[in-house]
Amino acid sequence: MTTMTSPIHTAVCDMLGIEHPIFAFSHSVDVVVAVCEAGGLGVYGATRRFPEEIEEALAEIRERVGDRPFGVDLVLPKGMPEQNNREDIEMQIPPGHRAFVDYLYEKYDVPRDNLPGSRSRFVRSDEIARRQAEVVLDSTVDLFAMGIGSPPEYVEAAKQRGKRVLSLVGSPKHARRAVDAGAEILVAQGSDSAAHTGPIGTFSLVPQVVDIAGDVPVLAAGGVATGRHIAAAFALGAVGVWVGTPWLVTREGHSSPALLKKLLAAGSEDTVITRARSGKTNRQLRTAYTEEWDAEGAPVPLKMPYHDILVGDLLGAIERHEVEPLLGTGTGQGIAWFREETTVADVMEDFVTGAGAALERTRTAFGSPA
Repeated sequence: MTTMTSPIHTAVCDMLGIEHPIFAFSHSVDVVVAVCEAGGLGVYGATRRFPEEIEEALAEIRERVGDRPFGVDLVLPKGMPEQNNREDIEMQIPPGHRAFVDYLYEKYDVPRDNLPGSRSRFVRSDEIARRQAEVVLDSTVDLFAMGIGSPPEYVEAAKQRGKRVLSLVGSPKHARRAVDAGAEILVAQGSDSAAHTGPIGTFSLVPQVVDIAGDVPVLAAGGVATGRHIAAAFALGAVGVWVGTPWLVTREGHSSPALLKKLLAAGSEDTVITRARSGKTNRQLRTAYTEEWDAEGAPVPLKMPYHDILVGDLLGAIERHEVEPLLGTGTGQGIAWFREETTVADVMEDFVTGAGAALERTRTAFGSPA
């Protein structure tokens, strides 16, 4: 990347000490590091990691990026059980739902390897959330990103530790709550986005959140796949973007060969919003798994975290054994712009140069200011 002033430099860059206002969410440490090295801000998705794993990952990232800023994301929803007690959750799962999962195992010959998946390694609970947050607060991470909820006690604790607080919001009411809780950056996450997302499209959501946010900077998320999308985000009032899907098709993202093939063949219409993965609305790659849950006669997905425990072992086995018809992942509609494996550095370069060119075309089309 160039060391010259970025053509898309905004105030949020000065706020965090980064070159480009590109925030990259990923479960891959290698992606987080590479984005930081390319001038953006990598954010490690840690919500499905045990506290000790988070501590280890954040220490590794800090060692590799030096004094460059980076972030970590935790999902902190309300209404979760107090204790990390899988047995208690298992006892409350209806027999019909268990039978449907057994049917999927048998129909698609999924090996029963008796190992948990990422969603069933532990119960999403207040106990786990507290332990995860304690590790984050004790770390050197610069940015604490909070998805699905912005508990005021965590917001305040993070700010007292000198960390910036970012909240992901999918509706105007969530934006108001996050601002009231003290969030310093908002991500307006439109329904184009991968994984947990709401019903409002990016173009409709971003300006509403910008109007609510006032002086709080807003990042646009949902369908961001090219520099043109970044330029459009600026036109909507955002000062940067939050990006997840493109990193899935980078070498640093470490998608399995079978999953990578499916991602590179997918268009925007090959993603679907479903509750079948976590119990909450979640945009996924369309697969036989999502279609089975949407079929007539299929049970209604349970609420989080009951659905996590119901399907977590199955999803883990699908991933470990690459059961192709069922294999999928959280994927945004921006996947349509990616047709070959790439690198983080190339994606970042394309983002910056493409956005700069789009902004210049806009200035030319409307004439330079007097």
